[in-house]
Amino acid sequence: MKILQINLSDHAITGGAGISMYRLHSGMIKNGFESKILCLFKQLGTSETIKLERSLPTRIIETILMKLEFELGLNEVSRVFTTLDMKKDFAYCEADVITLHCIHDKFISYLSFPDITKEKPIVYYMHDMWAFTGHCHYSYECDRWKIGCGQCPDLEVPGYIKRDNTRLEWKLKDWVYKHSNFHIAVPSKWMYSLAQESMLNRFPLHHIPYGLDTEVYHPINSEHCRSVLGIPNKKKVLMFNALSVKDNRKGGDLLLKALEKLPESLKSEILLLTIGGGDGFSQNIGIQTINMGFISSESFKAILYSVADLFVCPTRADNSPLVLYESMACGTPMVSFNVGGVPDLVRPGITGLLAEAENVEELTNCIVQLLEDNNLRSSMSQQCRQIAVEEYSLDLYVKKFINLYNQVLETDMIISEKQTCMSVNTN
Repeated sequence: MKILQINLSDHAITGGAGISMYRLHSGMIKNGFESKILCLFKQLGTSETIKLERSLPTRIIETILMKLEFELGLNEVSRVFTTLDMKKDFAYCEADVITLHCIHDKFISYLSFPDITKEKPIVYYMHDMWAFTGHCHYSYECDRWKIGCGQCPDLEVPGYIKRDNTRLEWKLKDWVYKHSNFHIAVPSKWMYSLAQESMLNRFPLHHIPYGLDTEVYHPINSEHCRSVLGIPNKKKVLMFNALSVKDNRKGGDLLLKALEKLPESLKSEILLLTIGGGDGFSQNIGIQTINMGFISSESFKAILYSVADLFVCPTRADNSPLVLYESMACGTPMVSFNVGGVPDLVRPGITGLLAEAENVEELTNCIVQLLEDNNLRSSMSQQCRQIAVEEYSLDLYVKKFINLYNQVLETDMIISEKQTCMSVNTN
């Protein structure tokens, strides 16, 4: 079986989608399967990654079409010529089965789906909601995607468009799916339920959570890690993936408000450990802060998770945050909001605590409760590790996808045989 992963980049440019895609790919290789990545932006120097070479005419034509697309208030319709170039690539031609990941960022036009799904068995692994909305990656409280979009309440969320043509885009996607043949896979129960209510419910749906290497992400002696990093053992370390306080979806502003509400006596005991940038967390909130910046080494990230007493994920909307998988595997309890696919991972009283969506006071209380209860954190730590190993290992991730690929190939073979029989009977 020759497997092809198609994603905007071969690793982290597309955030969690790129990382989870690469973990799936590397897991396939580790388990003896032939897997390659076809991408627009190549970061890694591996032979299994192929950068899609777009012809000069394609680049010129699509540059013009993208300007028109933007003025019309549409997304991802202009890259049809990129798709034609992709179909000529040897990795695409040789593939027995393909997984589409994050392709909706000026990569592949969804208008090409009917064509490529007739040529190849394809699994579409949905990392956000874009596949069934009129433009947005996350719809928050809006559920107009159930009825055809239009009258969009927020054109400026990611998936930004200049004018409200969301109803037209929704109709275009619906028409495309009527003429396509996908298997849809999703990493969270939340996304599975949304897909069932969407235009995608015409396809077979599969729930496959992300996986990670639990031999890389594992608990490491906290005292030793703190000694190496120069962090006092007496400090209570609160960890946060601080991409930016300006990133509304990730909720950095909510965490700042929650931290400000902490008792002054507790603030003096806390050290805030941030990764991923964290601009704005240098504000004077009365808590010592260490910003580690962007960390590419997974082994070093495991050290940081092992240092932390608690990981906080104050997201407003999320499918299945990878940082929660990583925290669990390292035995670090978590606090987050009850949104999206977060409850799959942050299980109240078992792996962490959940606050009501955007309820800053509840988030503060959850942080205080866990930081002050050493026994509860210790119990949660053991349960985090156990669940990560049993439910989210890399081998299990690969096994579930291999089972799906076999199912997809079997279905495709049956369809091909039926089409052949119909053709013979007609003649």
